[in-house]
Amino acid sequence: MGQHRVAVTWAVLGGLLLALFAGTVLILNATLYSASGFAGSYLAALSRHDVAAAVELAGPPSASGGAKAGRDLLDPRALGELRSIRLVSDVQQGDVHLVRYSYVMADGARKATGATTFRVERDGVRMGLFANWRFAASPLGTLTITPRHDAGFTANGLQLRSAAPDVGTRQLALTPGLYVLGHQSDYFTAEPVLARLSRAGADAEASVDVQANSVFVKQVQEGLNDQLKKCATQKVLLPTGCPFGKEIGDRIEGTPAWSIVHNPEVTIGPGPTPGTWQVPQTTGTAHLTVKVRSIFDGSVTTLDEDVPFTVGYTIGFTSHGRLVITGH
Repeated sequence: MGQHRVAVTWAVLGGLLLALFAGTVLILNATLYSASGFAGSYLAALSRHDVAAAVELAGPPSASGGAKAGRDLLDPRALGELRSIRLVSDVQQGDVHLVRYSYVMADGARKATGATTFRVERDGVRMGLFANWRFAASPLGTLTITPRHDAGFTANGLQLRSAAPDVGTRQLALTPGLYVLGHQSDYFTAEPVLARLSRAGADAEASVDVQANSVFVKQVQEGLNDQLKKCATQKVLLPTGCPFGKEIGDRIEGTPAWSIVHNPEVTIGPGPTPGTWQVPQTTGTAHLTVKVRSIFDGSVTTLDEDVPFTVGYTIGFTSHGRLVITGH
């Protein structure tokens, strides 16, 4: 009788353990090993900047040209913040689950709310008990970035370069993502551009408008002022290599004296070819004082007048980063 009770007890315990195990399997398949759990694991990897795990879960890129795209943006330093991740819905359509998550993307003070729908499908079973999943359409897309007028740009602070100015560089990008694109260097700057990727596996494009900064303008302005100042020391009517001069039909008496009344105001914009810059035509005023003798009656007068002139330059850079300024 005692043995019978022990056997019953063990049977009951075994049944309870089996039921508990079965319940656990059901719960795990409904949560961690569910379609939404799989997509949530991918987003969790993004939120902790675990690029390797996110790329592995994402699978091969579905975007056109993704196989040939660069991997510069697949860098933890290029990823912004991803937080407040919340499951919105999980709708099954045939063999595919449409899993939608909402979130907040941020990079520093810039942030944006968004939502992405992932297409998830079954991919066999694990240990014969738990469902395996994969993305039916990879969330690994591309972002083509074109820096205008210079090859350099930044993505969330990471310094990157395209092949040449005005040439786009296609990079693999994990969705969702918020990329603040810009440029900051010795001579150039760019207003930040937000590239927001929220559609899984999409091809996106953005451009960065690189412009001369105040340091560049000031350096060229000071260089021009110095050049004109040196020109004014030449005691001839047509100073050599200078943008101003005066032709006189009468004979000069004494030595011409030049001074600069108004320096041209420098502005710098993109040049005619990518990677070059130019100072558009701008005006200045010099002043000439010289005694002249009339060839008609021999009288001597003093010529004392302002002489307007224009300047314009094309600016390039050597391979060592030195400025090359050419007048036009």
